[in-house]
Amino acid sequence: MARFNFNSVRNIASTRDSFAWEKINFEQKSTLIFAALLIVCSLAVGCSSEKPKTDNTSSQPVMAQNTPSTTTPVTPVVATAAETTPKPAPKKAVRKTPVTVKYIDKTSGVSFRYPRKYGLKTGDSANQLVSEASTPMGFTQPGGIAIAAVAIPEGAYPKSDLVAAWFDVSVNKSLTAEQCAEFSDGTTTPSPAPVADAATNATPAPAVLAPTPASKLMLGDIELKSLETLASVGAGKEASKYYHVFQNGACYEFTLKVATTGESDEGGKPVDRGEVFKRLEKILATVKIDTVKIDAVSTPEVTATAPAAPVTPAQ
Repeated sequence: MARFNFNSVRNIASTRDSFAWEKINFEQKSTLIFAALLIVCSLAVGCSSEKPKTDNTSSQPVMAQNTPSTTTPVTPVVATAAETTPKPAPKKAVRKTPVTVKYIDKTSGVSFRYPRKYGLKTGDSANQLVSEASTPMGFTQPGGIAIAAVAIPEGAYPKSDLVAAWFDVSVNKSLTAEQCAEFSDGTTTPSPAPVADAATNATPAPAVLAPTPASKLMLGDIELKSLETLASVGAGKEASKYYHVFQNGACYEFTLKVATTGESDEGGKPVDRGEVFKRLEKILATVKIDTVKIDAVSTPEVTATAPAAPVTPAQ
């Protein structure tokens, strides 16, 4: 007969009960631990949510960006000779002297410009120069008075047969407009009587005129009547150009004269009268006549903007 060992059964039962109890204890302990963990986690989450947020940028260390620097190549400056040489001090402005001088006669209203190197004569000096000519004036009636004369310097044409060349202005108050338009033929206004040469006691031959027909010349808004003559005195000649205009109740005469001897120095040649006349015509081209009342042309009031320079040979 088999025999049960009740002690073994009891041991097994007690062991099973012990496992069950330990299981219950483990489950209870696990529940308590889990609850404790939940409480700790909730506390941890609550604390973390109450803490102020900090700027991450401030907590993070600033990393310096090492940007590679770009260096601009330096071009060496080479000083030029002009830069190394000291600049001279600026020159003072030099006022150049005008090459021409303006003549003004307030009494007759006549004005013109002439080269500074030419010689200006007025009053008695002008009358003397004009009267010494073979044909002094081209008026048809006496009464003409020379106001001014401008002479080309002596020696302007060396080794030539030029004696004198000049431009002169005369006024005649005794003529009408019709008479002013006419010119003397050499008999109405006679030339001065020939003067005998003291050395040879010879009297020069009288001048023989060869006039050309009168013509007109416009000088700005002034219409001039003109006449050319050529007087022969021995071997010499005197070419003249006369210009008349009636203004301010008087007759104005402008004369260009070129006198030659017909004999030049050794190695020289006769002067080109046409070239000399061109010089004088440049003076005529500057003539102006203002409106004035002519009272006494015998004593004109003369004004010049600058004194005439010493006479030197023209270039």
